[in-house]
Amino acid sequence: MATLSILKSQLKAQTEAEVGARLAEAQRRIAAEGIVTSLACITFKRWSDLWLAQRQQVLRPGTYVSDRSAVKRWIIPTIGHICLDVLTPADVRRVASAQVKEGLALSTMQRSYAVLGKILADAHAEGYQVSLRARETVCVGIGSSSRQALSRDDVTRILAVTSSRTDTSRWGAAFSAGLRPAEALGLTWEMVDLNAATMTLAWQLKPLPYLEHRNPASGFRVPLGFESRHLVGAYHLVRPKTRAGLRVIPMVPWLTDALSSWKASQPVSAYDLVWPRDDGGPRSAEYDRAQWYKIVDEAGVTVTLSNGESRRPLLYEARHTAATLLLSNDIDDTTIRAILGHSSMLSTQAYLHADHTRTQVALAASATSLGLRGSLEVEI
Repeated sequence: MATLSILKSQLKAQTEAEVGARLAEAQRRIAAEGIVTSLACITFKRWSDLWLAQRQQVLRPGTYVSDRSAVKRWIIPTIGHICLDVLTPADVRRVASAQVKEGLALSTMQRSYAVLGKILADAHAEGYQVSLRARETVCVGIGSSSRQALSRDDVTRILAVTSSRTDTSRWGAAFSAGLRPAEALGLTWEMVDLNAATMTLAWQLKPLPYLEHRNPASGFRVPLGFESRHLVGAYHLVRPKTRAGLRVIPMVPWLTDALSSWKASQPVSAYDLVWPRDDGGPRSAEYDRAQWYKIVDEAGVTVTLSNGESRRPLLYEARHTAATLLLSNDIDDTTIRAILGHSSMLSTQAYLHADHTRTQVALAASATSLGLRGSLEVEI
């Protein structure tokens, strides 16, 4: 009876019926797992605050901001008041339900669920009572990426538009070398060897968050061991996520010539940036995307999704196109990983679905080796 009294005082819900349901769930858990007395009841909000404080010491700033957004915007408002030891699968699913109601994209829901799962797993590892059922609750499906490669005709139309721009090298580099947007914006002339026709990709341009929101005087939130070079404002040059991202890649003759012309006419940059703003400062990701959309709109290029709807191509799909072109030209996977800076084959495999020609040729060769020819012909 004493245990029930303690449970009733800790259980919180909006209605008496919900309290009863939580009490019944707690009793079932006690029967199955016993009573944990080593750690007192802690609400999800309290634990997530502790969790975020620790995570900011080890996560890359961009990842931390994304995780914090999921926690503060969706998870805490939905289940923050609930104690970890009485959290149920239904509670976990309520987070996804709230996001579905607001019409969020599946990718955003997946990200939030991944963060929620990590929080619960870490709480369990810390010694807090979190039921296995809550930790293993599946809220959203895996889904598939809507990114796709552009056709050769689309690329030709886009490059025809960029040819009249002084920064044509920015967009040619995306298609010919598969540069990530942050890699392109963080590229400095120090890392470009026009004589050897190579570029060293060692930095990415990122705005780092302030310790206090919109307060530059508070300093920047930088995890332990995070290497960065401050430029101006919040903008920093930061190292890639993995060692594979640090790489030297050759430039095709067209890109070498385009960069030579650009270097002679580009805005002077105090930060030695290859593609700066008109005033020489760091070029924001938002501005870069806006220029891309202006280009594809002028080129009249759109992509069609599986549901029949169309949209403008994403800037990152230029990199996707570069990867697919390498695959279609029978470049081996190891070389593609080296060019694109992939840390594993799992990253490269994300592009395989788009290269139907390559797989068709491979399957045709296998069929021929088996003596299968034509529609029904079999070579004996």
